[in-house]
Amino acid sequence: MSRERAVIFVTVGAQMAFDRMVRAVDEWAEKCGRSDVFAQIGPTDYTPRHIEHVGFLEPPQFAERAREASVIVAHAGMGSIITALTLGKPILVMPRRGDLRETRNDHQVATAKRLSELGKVAVAMDERELVERLGRLDELRATGAIGPFAQDSLLAAIRGVVFPGTTDSH
Repeated sequence: MSRERAVIFVTVGAQMAFDRMVRAVDEWAEKCGRSDVFAQIGPTDYTPRHIEHVGFLEPPQFAERAREASVIVAHAGMGSIITALTLGKPILVMPRRGDLRETRNDHQVATAKRLSELGKVAVAMDERELVERLGRLDELRATGAIGPFAQDSLLAAIRGVVFPGTTDSH
């Protein structure tokens, strides 16, 4: 595949394959003639034929791909979501599902729904919706970059639970 600068960065995280999502993106890229997709696909038996891909990226390469992308398409893992939000990139997530044995439970479904309600991510709940949303990527908007660290109020609340009676703010 040609070595073009990726506009769309697809990531499934580093621990597990997510063939359902990768296959949908690969087929969409073929139908639309997109050559600007780069995917980090994890350990998988499915080999995309229409998108540039690798199994794993080291953290510096992952960060570079995310910075260069104009949009991130990902599983609903917090690492991928926080990366996009920290960089101020639009992100479209498709959660892994417990009933399909893509993860142990439906925590990604819950994460995707809640962050969608907050207006932080766009969500596709299945392959059909993913392909539909990919066809309208130009409508995705970033929500503005978030800071890389927790807010002081959250840190203070955690300190209050871990160290009851402490009012220390450091």
